[in-house]
This record gives sequence, C-alpha cells and structure tokens, in this order.
Amino acid sequence: MVIVLLGPPGAGKGTQCKRIIEKYRLVHLSSGDILRSERAAGTELGKKAQEYMDSGKLVPDQLIIEMMVKAIAAANGNCVLDGFPRTVVQGAELDKELALKAKKISAVVNLVIDDEVVEKRLSGRRSCPVCGAVYHIDTLKPKIKGFCDKCKGQKLVQRPDDKPEVVKQRLKTYHEQTAAVVGYYSDSGQEILDIEADGPIDDITAEIFEKLDSLVTAR
Repeated sequence: MVIVLLGPPGAGKGTQCKRIIEKYRLVHLSSGDILRSERAAGTELGKKAQEYMDSGKLVPDQLIIEMMVKAIAAANGNCVLDGFPRTVVQGAELDKELALKAKKISAVVNLVIDDEVVEKRLSGRRSCPVCGAVYHIDTLKPKIKGFCDKCKGQKLVQRPDDKPEVVKQRLKTYHEQTAAVVGYYSDSGQEILDIEADGPIDDITAEIFEKLDSLVTAR
C-alpha cells in the first residue's frame, strides 16, 4: 500500500503520517527528514541539498528521486510518502518506478490550508536540537520558556527553514511547483482525497481514516 500525502509546508503532514503508519502498519518516508539526516551526517547528498533547504527552495528532482526510490524499495513498497513527490516530474518518475514493481499509488491525501495559518504555525515553531521534540511559542509551549521539557537545560532553536522570510519562499515555491502535483494525479485518474487541515488534529485524523478505510474496503 502506497499513500501519497500532499499539502503545503506546515499543513500537518508529519503528524498525520505518524498516525496513518500506526493504523495501517506502513513505513513513514519523509523526504524532509531524510534530507536533514543526510545533511547532519555530512553525506554527499546532504552537502548538495543544504544550500537549497536553507533558502526554502526545492532540492533538484534528480537528487530527491534517487534518494526516495531507494527508501521506497527498502520499505518494500508499503509506505506513506511525506513531502514526495513535490513536482510533476517526481510524480511521473514515481509512477514509473512503481509500475516496474507491479505496484501503484493506493491513495492521494491532500491537506488543504490557508497560507496565513501556515505562516503562523511555522514561524512560531521551535525544536530541540538534541531529541527533536517540537514546540510552538503560542500553541505548544514548553514548561520552561525556551527550553526542552525532555532535555533539561537544552535551549530550543528555530530551524533555518522556519524563519518567516524562508517560510514565505517555501509557500511561494509550493504554489508554483508542488501544487501542480495535485493536478497531475487528478489528470491521471487518481482520486484526490481533499482534507481541510485547519482544525483539531484528531478531527483531521478521523476524516483521513474514514476516507482511507472506504478505499481499502472497496478493494
């Protein structure tokens, strides 16, 4: 089962992916997480991708496709794709790779949310550089302002790609390139499951599960 989860940065894809993989026992493949891991490890891919990530621009298709095809193969084609495909070229290449293995996309979930909400979410996000825990200056405050609850004394930081000016660039890039992926799948006959992502997390999850369950039952 291969599920593609689409939506702008800050729509909640990471949170919903974690819930989807628990219910359907799939592997969560986040292109952003894999890229950050490669960058932290100082790999060749990480070094090439760093300049693009820090400026809010998309990493070139060839680098992403190579990385994600490898990850999908390792998951035996049973996964949720978070942040991939981000361009029509990536979507077409993904379809080709799946066809070679007699597989195809099971569902495309599209999280829909206004830019203003995204900007507020991301610009206020803070994370722990040690354990990776995520907080928000307004909606998910740590017990001690500016410090991680788990890693006592560890100061929280703002990721470079969460700075206001970078967030605006990320959204601009999304609308110019990534949003077209929805059209690509729609034109190819793939049903798009649109989900309003500005609301309680549990309600969003429930709607996703309801629609995915109906697809699974239909098969």
